Amino acid sequence: MSMILSASVVRVRDGLPLSASTDYEQSTGMQECRKYFKMLAKKLSQLPDRCTLKTGQYNINFISSLGVSYMMLCTENYPSVLAFCFLDELQKEFITTYNMMKTNTAVRPYCFIEFDNFIQRTKQRYNNTRSLSTKMNLADMQTEIKLRPPYQISVSELGSANGFAHLSVSEYKGTGKISAAPHQRLAPVTLPGIVSFVLSLLCGALNLIRGFHAIESLLQNEGEDFSYVIAFFLGTAACLYQCYLFVYYTGWRNAKSFLTFGLICLCNMYLYELRNLWQLFFHVTVGAFSTLQIRLRHPQGKSPDYNV
Repeated sequence: MSMILSASVVRVRDGLPLSASTDYEQSTGMQECRKYFKMLAKKLSQLPDRCTLKTGQYNINFISSLGVSYMMLCTENYPSVLAFCFLDELQKEFITTYNMMKTNTAVRPYCFIEFDNFIQRTKQRYNNTRSLSTKMNLADMQTEIKLRPPYQISVSELGSANGFAHLSVSEYKGTGKISAAPHQRLAPVTLPGIVSFVLSLLCGALNLIRGFHAIESLLQNEGEDFSYVIAFFLGTAACLYQCYLFVYYTGWRNAKSFLTFGLICLCNMYLYELRNLWQLFFHVTVGAFSTLQIRLRHPQGKSPDYNV
């Protein structure tokens, strides 16, 4: 009999389980599959966003989007198109119910366990295919799977239950090379964003040049204060880190941008005697503008693969 057995929601960054169905069977095969679930969860950031693991009598399928992965266990003869439609429905409901801030800041396992109610209802519908009533477009999903089939993970790639062998996944079918970085895709760059990026680089370069001049002055005049050199180089590092935050998505990105801006302000306050008001105003304004652009450039609100 083909059916969905269980499902779970896992954070990609660290494998933290956010929610899961609570109806695991206790057979030997199911216990082994639970180990595979845990092993896969630890390496989600290194895997493509749509994968299948065949484990004899059972298949594990999962999709990942916006830092969260949706995993399910089904019998080996359960239709692949229904499996990924099921995962797609879980994804849409989870994204609608919980915002990214909650999922990124969660610290306790299964802190969204109430989502299990939706998992159970959806699982029951998909296990009763004759009465399955949903607005999903099976033809579209079937076409998408044919054009971009799930990456097939072999059991041998998983290694031991206590560790995870390195996956040599160099190419994903239909998509080319895979980036192993856990960063999410950010929204397209806007003109103000490009301007802020260039100005941040300029401020970093100015701080770097002034830092080397401060070193030369320090070598020529022993009475010079070495702390000015540190302030210039810290300012350079802060400006370059703002550029990094603008280009890449990382955890606590907004908080890091504010802390970086604070460091820029502190450095310029300390350099008050070496800069005029217009120079101070320029550096602080560019820092504030870059912080704003980092905050405005959100991760993409929907996954291009699942029409969310």
